[in-house]
Amino acid sequence: MNPSLRTRSLVLDAAGVPVSALVAEPEHRAPKAVILAVHGRGMRAAYFAGPAHPDTSLLTLAADLGYSVLALDRPGHGASAHRLPQGQLIADQAATLHAALTDYARAHPTGAGVQLLAHSFGGKIALHLAAHWPADPALPLLGADISGLAQHYAPGAWERPDDLAGGGRLNWGPLHLYPPGTFHAARTLLTPVPALESRELATWPRRFTALAARVRVPVRLTLADHEAWWRLDAPHRAALTAAFPPGLARLVTAHHAGHNLSLGHAARPYHLRALAFTDDCLTRPRPAPAPAPAAAVAAPALAAV
Repeated sequence: MNPSLRTRSLVLDAAGVPVSALVAEPEHRAPKAVILAVHGRGMRAAYFAGPAHPDTSLLTLAADLGYSVLALDRPGHGASAHRLPQGQLIADQAATLHAALTDYARAHPTGAGVQLLAHSFGGKIALHLAAHWPADPALPLLGADISGLAQHYAPGAWERPDDLAGGGRLNWGPLHLYPPGTFHAARTLLTPVPALESRELATWPRRFTALAARVRVPVRLTLADHEAWWRLDAPHRAALTAAFPPGLARLVTAHHAGHNLSLGHAARPYHLRALAFTDDCLTRPRPAPAPAPAAAVAAPALAAV
Protein backbone atom coordinates (compact mmCIF):
# COMPACT_ATOMS: atom_id res chain seq x y z
CA MET A 1 0.00 0.00 0.00
CA ASN A 2 1.14 3.52 -0.75
CA PRO A 3 2.36 4.90 2.63
CA SER A 4 0.55 8.18 2.04
CA LEU A 5 -2.75 6.27 1.92
CA ARG A 6 -2.14 5.01 5.46
CA THR A 7 -2.42 8.53 6.85
CA ARG A 8 -5.69 10.44 7.02
CA SER A 9 -6.65 13.85 8.30
CA LEU A 10 -9.45 14.79 10.66
CA VAL A 11 -10.60 17.65 12.86
CA LEU A 12 -11.26 16.99 16.53
CA ASP A 13 -13.40 18.93 19.00
CA ALA A 14 -11.23 20.13 21.88
CA ALA A 15 -13.89 21.57 24.18
CA GLY A 16 -15.17 23.78 21.37
CA VAL A 17 -11.79 24.43 19.70
CA PRO A 18 -11.29 22.69 16.33
CA VAL A 19 -7.96 20.85 16.31
CA SER A 20 -6.70 19.39 13.04
CA ALA A 21 -4.74 16.16 13.08
CA LEU A 22 -3.11 13.44 11.03
CA VAL A 23 -3.85 9.85 12.02
CA ALA A 24 -2.35 6.49 11.10
CA GLU A 25 -3.70 3.26 12.56
CA PRO A 26 -2.70 -0.41 12.29
CA GLU A 27 -4.55 -2.47 9.73
CA HIS A 28 -6.83 -5.35 10.73
CA ARG A 29 -5.98 -5.20 14.45
CA ALA A 30 -6.50 -3.10 17.54
CA PRO A 31 -3.63 -0.78 18.43
CA LYS A 32 -1.22 -1.63 21.21
CA ALA A 33 -1.49 2.01 22.33
CA VAL A 34 -1.93 5.46 20.83
CA ILE A 35 1.03 7.76 20.32
CA LEU A 36 0.19 11.43 20.76
CA ALA A 37 2.71 13.28 18.55
CA VAL A 38 3.28 16.99 19.22
CA HIS A 39 5.24 19.13 16.75
CA GLY A 40 7.60 22.00 17.44
CA ARG A 41 7.58 25.76 17.06
CA GLY A 42 6.60 27.14 13.66
CA MET A 43 5.71 23.74 12.16
CA ARG A 44 2.64 21.52 11.82
CA ALA A 45 1.63 17.91 12.44
CA ALA A 46 2.92 16.85 9.00
CA TYR A 47 6.41 17.06 10.53
CA PHE A 48 5.74 13.45 11.56
CA ALA A 49 4.42 12.34 8.15
CA GLY A 50 7.65 12.10 6.15
CA PRO A 51 7.11 15.08 3.83
CA ALA A 52 10.36 14.56 1.88
CA HIS A 53 10.87 10.79 2.09
CA PRO A 54 8.60 7.96 3.31
CA ASP A 55 11.38 6.52 5.50
CA THR A 56 11.11 9.57 7.72
CA SER A 57 7.41 9.05 8.52
CA LEU A 58 6.67 8.25 12.15
CA LEU A 59 2.99 7.77 11.32
CA THR A 60 3.36 4.91 8.86
CA LEU A 61 6.21 3.20 10.73
CA ALA A 62 4.36 3.20 14.05
CA ALA A 63 1.15 1.95 12.41
CA ASP A 64 3.11 -0.90 10.79
CA LEU A 65 4.39 -1.83 14.26
CA GLY A 66 0.93 -1.92 15.83
CA TYR A 67 0.45 1.61 17.18
CA SER A 68 -2.07 4.29 16.35
CA VAL A 69 -0.49 7.72 15.92
CA LEU A 70 -2.41 10.93 16.49
CA ALA A 71 -0.30 13.90 15.33
CA LEU A 72 -2.05 17.11 16.33
CA ASP A 73 -1.66 20.66 15.04
CA ARG A 74 -0.97 22.60 18.21
CA PRO A 75 -3.32 25.45 19.21
CA GLY A 76 -2.82 28.43 16.92
CA HIS A 77 -1.83 26.17 14.01
CA GLY A 78 -4.00 24.46 11.41
CA ALA A 79 -7.76 24.39 12.03
CA SER A 80 -7.51 26.28 15.33
CA ALA A 81 -5.58 29.25 13.89
CA HIS A 82 -8.72 31.30 13.18
CA ARG A 83 -10.08 30.65 16.69
CA LEU A 84 -6.74 31.15 18.46
CA PRO A 85 -4.72 33.56 16.30
CA GLN A 86 -2.43 34.38 19.25
CA GLY A 87 -2.05 30.71 20.16
CA GLN A 88 -2.05 29.66 23.80
CA LEU A 89 0.35 29.48 26.73
CA ILE A 90 1.91 26.12 27.57
CA ALA A 91 -0.60 25.00 30.21
CA ASP A 92 -3.54 25.97 28.01
CA GLN A 93 -2.06 24.15 25.01
CA ALA A 94 -1.71 21.02 27.13
CA ALA A 95 -5.37 21.25 28.17
CA THR A 96 -6.51 21.76 24.57
CA LEU A 97 -4.47 18.84 23.23
CA HIS A 98 -5.72 16.56 25.99
CA ALA A 99 -9.30 17.54 25.13
CA ALA A 100 -8.62 16.72 21.46
CA LEU A 101 -7.16 13.34 22.46
CA THR A 102 -10.23 12.66 24.59
CA ASP A 103 -12.46 13.42 21.61
CA TYR A 104 -10.42 11.02 19.48
CA ALA A 105 -10.65 8.32 22.15
CA ARG A 106 -14.46 8.47 22.16
CA ALA A 107 -14.58 6.93 18.70
CA HIS A 108 -11.26 5.08 18.33
CA PRO A 109 -9.53 2.31 20.30
CA THR A 110 -6.50 3.43 22.28
CA GLY A 111 -5.11 0.09 23.43
CA ALA A 112 -3.14 0.13 26.68
CA GLY A 113 -3.03 3.92 26.87
CA VAL A 114 -1.15 6.96 25.58
CA GLN A 115 2.51 7.51 24.80
CA LEU A 116 3.69 11.09 24.26
CA LEU A 117 6.17 11.74 21.47
CA ALA A 118 7.11 15.37 20.99
CA HIS A 119 9.68 17.61 19.37
CA SER A 120 11.26 20.88 20.54
CA PHE A 121 8.58 23.36 21.72
CA GLY A 122 6.09 20.52 21.51
CA GLY A 123 8.20 18.81 24.17
CA LYS A 124 7.31 21.60 26.56
CA ILE A 125 3.65 20.79 26.06
CA ALA A 126 4.35 17.07 26.46
CA LEU A 127 6.28 17.65 29.68
CA HIS A 128 3.39 19.69 31.07
CA LEU A 129 1.00 16.91 30.07
CA ALA A 130 3.19 14.28 31.73
CA ALA A 131 3.39 16.32 34.92
CA HIS A 132 -0.37 16.90 35.12
CA TRP A 133 -1.90 13.85 33.45
CA PRO A 134 -5.32 13.16 34.98
CA ALA A 135 -5.89 9.87 36.76
CA ASP A 136 -8.06 8.08 34.19
CA PRO A 137 -7.93 4.27 34.02
CA ALA A 138 -9.51 4.40 30.55
CA LEU A 139 -6.71 6.60 29.16
CA PRO A 140 -3.54 6.14 31.20
CA LEU A 141 -0.22 7.73 30.32
CA LEU A 142 2.55 5.22 29.56
CA GLY A 143 5.60 7.43 29.04
CA ALA A 144 7.07 10.36 27.15
CA ASP A 145 9.66 10.45 24.37
CA ILE A 146 10.89 14.00 23.72
CA SER A 147 13.47 15.15 21.18
CA GLY A 148 15.14 18.52 20.65
CA LEU A 149 14.34 19.85 24.12
CA ALA A 150 16.60 20.61 27.06
CA GLN A 151 16.53 23.15 29.89
CA HIS A 152 18.90 26.05 29.24
CA TYR A 153 19.08 27.79 25.86
CA ALA A 154 22.38 28.36 24.15
CA PRO A 155 23.32 32.05 24.37
CA GLY A 156 20.99 34.10 22.17
CA ALA A 157 19.30 31.04 20.66
CA TRP A 158 15.66 31.89 21.29
CA GLU A 159 16.14 35.38 19.87
CA ARG A 160 16.72 33.94 16.37
CA PRO A 161 13.87 33.98 13.79
CA ASP A 162 11.80 30.85 13.19
CA ASP A 163 12.35 30.44 9.46
CA LEU A 164 14.50 28.48 7.04
CA ALA A 165 17.00 31.29 6.64
CA GLY A 166 17.40 32.93 10.03
CA GLY A 167 17.07 29.71 12.02
CA GLY A 168 19.07 27.50 9.66
CA ARG A 169 21.95 26.53 11.93
CA LEU A 170 19.73 26.10 14.98
CA ASN A 171 16.82 24.30 13.35
CA TRP A 172 18.67 22.19 10.82
CA GLY A 173 22.42 21.89 11.28
CA PRO A 174 24.45 20.60 8.31
CA LEU A 175 22.33 20.23 5.18
CA HIS A 176 23.70 16.79 4.29
CA LEU A 177 21.87 15.35 7.30
CA TYR A 178 18.56 15.56 5.38
CA PRO A 179 17.17 13.75 2.30
CA PRO A 180 17.06 15.63 -1.03
CA GLY A 181 13.96 17.77 -1.27
CA THR A 182 13.63 18.24 2.49
CA PHE A 183 13.93 22.02 2.47
CA HIS A 184 11.44 22.44 -0.35
CA ALA A 185 8.99 20.11 1.44
CA ALA A 186 9.58 21.87 4.75
CA ARG A 187 8.19 25.11 3.37
CA THR A 188 4.76 23.46 3.40
CA LEU A 189 5.19 22.74 7.13
CA LEU A 190 6.24 26.20 8.25
CA THR A 191 3.62 28.42 9.87
CA PRO A 192 3.79 31.76 11.68
CA VAL A 193 4.63 31.39 15.35
CA PRO A 194 1.63 32.50 17.47
CA ALA A 195 2.54 35.45 19.67
CA LEU A 196 1.77 33.77 23.00
CA GLU A 197 4.40 31.08 22.35
CA SER A 198 7.17 33.65 22.75
CA ARG A 199 5.89 34.95 26.08
CA GLU A 200 7.19 32.03 28.14
CA LEU A 201 10.51 31.34 26.42
CA ALA A 202 12.64 33.11 29.02
CA THR A 203 10.97 31.31 31.92
CA TRP A 204 11.48 27.81 30.51
CA PRO A 205 14.56 26.86 32.63
CA ARG A 206 12.59 27.29 35.87
CA ARG A 207 9.48 25.65 34.47
CA PHE A 208 11.46 22.61 33.32
CA THR A 209 12.57 21.95 36.90
CA ALA A 210 9.05 22.31 38.32
CA LEU A 211 7.47 20.05 35.69
CA ALA A 212 10.15 17.36 35.70
CA ALA A 213 9.81 16.89 39.47
CA ARG A 214 6.12 15.98 39.04
CA VAL A 215 6.51 13.38 36.29
CA ARG A 216 5.72 9.79 37.28
CA VAL A 217 6.20 7.95 33.97
CA PRO A 218 9.40 6.97 32.13
CA VAL A 219 10.91 9.73 30.01
CA ARG A 220 13.39 9.43 27.16
CA LEU A 221 15.13 12.62 26.07
CA THR A 222 16.88 12.57 22.69
CA LEU A 223 19.26 15.30 21.55
CA ALA A 224 20.97 15.35 18.16
CA ASP A 225 24.75 15.45 17.94
CA HIS A 226 24.36 18.66 15.89
CA GLU A 227 21.88 20.25 18.32
CA ALA A 228 22.51 24.00 18.68
CA TRP A 229 19.48 25.33 20.54
CA TRP A 230 20.57 24.20 24.01
CA ARG A 231 23.50 24.26 26.41
CA LEU A 232 24.69 20.66 26.40
CA ASP A 233 27.99 20.51 28.24
CA ALA A 234 28.40 17.68 30.74
CA PRO A 235 26.94 19.53 33.78
CA HIS A 236 23.84 20.64 31.85
CA ARG A 237 23.30 17.13 30.48
CA ALA A 238 23.54 15.64 33.97
CA ALA A 239 21.08 18.19 35.32
CA LEU A 240 18.47 17.21 32.72
CA THR A 241 17.89 13.70 34.02
CA ALA A 242 18.55 14.69 37.66
CA ALA A 243 15.52 17.00 37.54
CA PHE A 244 13.20 13.97 37.29
CA PRO A 245 12.42 11.54 40.09
CA PRO A 246 15.24 8.97 40.40
CA GLY A 247 15.40 6.36 37.67
CA LEU A 248 12.66 7.79 35.46
CA ALA A 249 14.57 9.74 32.81
CA ARG A 250 17.36 8.87 30.45
CA LEU A 251 19.20 11.01 27.92
CA VAL A 252 20.43 9.66 24.59
CA THR A 253 22.23 11.16 21.60
CA ALA A 254 21.02 10.80 18.02
CA HIS A 255 24.08 10.61 15.80
CA HIS A 256 24.40 12.22 12.38
CA ALA A 257 21.33 14.33 13.15
CA GLY A 258 20.24 17.95 13.45
CA HIS A 259 17.55 19.60 15.55
CA ASN A 260 14.73 18.63 13.18
CA LEU A 261 15.43 14.99 13.88
CA SER A 262 12.27 13.48 12.38
CA LEU A 263 12.96 15.09 8.99
CA GLY A 264 16.53 13.80 8.55
CA HIS A 265 18.33 10.63 7.54
CA ALA A 266 18.43 9.76 11.25
CA ALA A 267 14.62 9.83 11.51
CA ARG A 268 13.98 6.12 11.02
CA PRO A 269 16.60 4.95 13.58
CA TYR A 270 15.26 7.53 16.03
CA HIS A 271 11.64 6.48 15.48
CA LEU A 272 12.50 2.79 15.84
CA ARG A 273 14.23 3.48 19.17
CA ALA A 274 11.32 5.64 20.32
CA LEU A 275 8.89 2.83 19.50
CA ALA A 276 11.11 0.29 21.29
CA PHE A 277 10.98 2.60 24.30
CA THR A 278 7.19 2.64 23.97
CA ASP A 279 7.21 -1.17 23.98
CA ASP A 280 9.21 -1.03 27.21
CA CYS A 281 6.71 1.39 28.75
CA LEU A 282 3.89 -1.05 27.99
CA THR A 283 5.48 -3.62 30.30
CA ARG A 284 5.95 -1.32 33.30
CA PRO A 285 3.48 -1.16 36.18
CA ARG A 286 1.28 1.92 36.17
CA PRO A 287 2.71 4.68 38.39
CA ALA A 288 0.84 6.57 41.05
CA PRO A 289 0.07 10.16 40.01
CA ALA A 290 2.12 13.01 41.42
CA PRO A 291 0.60 14.53 44.55
CA ALA A 292 -1.54 17.57 43.80
CA PRO A 293 -0.03 20.85 45.00
CA ALA A 294 -1.88 22.98 47.51
CA ALA A 295 -4.94 24.63 45.95
CA ALA A 296 -3.61 28.13 46.59
CA VAL A 297 -0.37 27.37 44.76
CA ALA A 298 -1.22 24.89 41.98
CA ALA A 299 -2.30 26.65 38.79
CA PRO A 300 -0.97 30.18 39.52
CA ALA A 301 2.51 28.89 40.37
CA LEU A 302 2.91 26.99 37.10
CA ALA A 303 1.42 29.81 35.09
CA ALA A 304 3.82 32.31 36.61
CA VAL A 305 7.14 30.53 36.01
